[in-house]
Amino acid sequence: MTIEINEIYISSVIGRKVINSNGDQIGILRDLIMIPGEVFPEVSHIVIKSRKGIKTLPWCEVSLFTHVVISTGSIKPLHLDMYLPGDGDILVKRDLLDKQIVDVDGAKVVRVNDIKLGKLNHKLCIFSVDIGFRGLLRRLGYERFGERFAQAIKRDIPHAEISWAYVQPLEANSSKLALKIARDQMNEMHPADLADIIENIPIQSIRMVLDTIDTETTGDTIYELEADMRNLVISQLDNEQMTDILEEMEPDEAADVLSDLPEQKAQELLDMMDQEDAEDIQELLEHEEDSAGGLMNPDYLRLTSDINVGRALEILKECADEVETIFYGYVVTADDQLEGVVSLKGLIMNPPETLITDIMEENIKSVRIDAEPEDMLETLAKYDLIAIPVLDAEDKMAGIVTVDDVLAHYLPQIIKIKRR
Repeated sequence: MTIEINEIYISSVIGRKVINSNGDQIGILRDLIMIPGEVFPEVSHIVIKSRKGIKTLPWCEVSLFTHVVISTGSIKPLHLDMYLPGDGDILVKRDLLDKQIVDVDGAKVVRVNDIKLGKLNHKLCIFSVDIGFRGLLRRLGYERFGERFAQAIKRDIPHAEISWAYVQPLEANSSKLALKIARDQMNEMHPADLADIIENIPIQSIRMVLDTIDTETTGDTIYELEADMRNLVISQLDNEQMTDILEEMEPDEAADVLSDLPEQKAQELLDMMDQEDAEDIQELLEHEEDSAGGLMNPDYLRLTSDINVGRALEILKECADEVETIFYGYVVTADDQLEGVVSLKGLIMNPPETLITDIMEENIKSVRIDAEPEDMLETLAKYDLIAIPVLDAEDKMAGIVTVDDVLAHYLPQIIKIKRR
């Protein structure tokens, strides 16, 4: 009969004796082999260092797992299976301890100082990881000393543990143990947080993070990176993957990404893209990067003067995922002449049968396609706008520039001034 196991840290058992039911020493506990479980990763075998070499013992034959590990029966090292390392093996000490992981709940990269194990459904499972100073003290055997010292100075050594449900490993093999909740939360993390994570992990782990998130999130994350880091990340992906990512990005953001790549690489990616997407991006690349043409997005809520509010709302719902902002709808002619603008508030506050021409603003504030950031920011601020239309040399609607696009242009300068 298997004895119940309380929660125990891996540091407390690694290096301890493994004995049989007669009290004979089989060897020293060296590691634990893990497999994915229904709830948490589960121990399938324990790895034992004996005089006969490195051996394994199935978890089902362990009767006690505390500071001494006891196996069932009178088994001897000679009767144990020799451990033959496999490429897909996941060992707790080797693959998780001291390794970097992503804390998907805290949106940061941390190091594993210890691992808490516990029993669930007759299986020994990983419950959580210790990322704090207490875990380091425990590893060194100084946890009690640390507690006494902390009490003497009237301080506390905080517990800093993360449930395994919120852990995303960064090692190729151990990532197989990540729970679905961790993978789902990686996709829900803000791209800026994911970018911070990528900037703080080894190059060889970058691909692991990107493989965990979907294509759209990958694009948003790559855009958040600094140019040098962004190009390094792109070098980890093949052209087909990068093409898929670019097609999911907003055209203006995709253009920014491509503009920082070597010209030959950028052209290779453009040639592989969907023709319509490539043409939109190519047009943006032809403008100065910090001009209205370089910052604008050609995808906007496009309306015509012959519809009513009800139809305008239907169009908004149909294209909401594709446009830069839904706060303004721009009324344009068949040849892209801008006739008016209507706000989202105007659409919501008026009856469905109201004609667009009755509520649209005809005194439209706009900028030229070669306008500089200062001009755009001044217009946006003066008229309290979230976005502003961009007109080309023929006064045709070319796209829109949003206030966040303009502010993003100034952000590096603001940071430099603040650091001074």
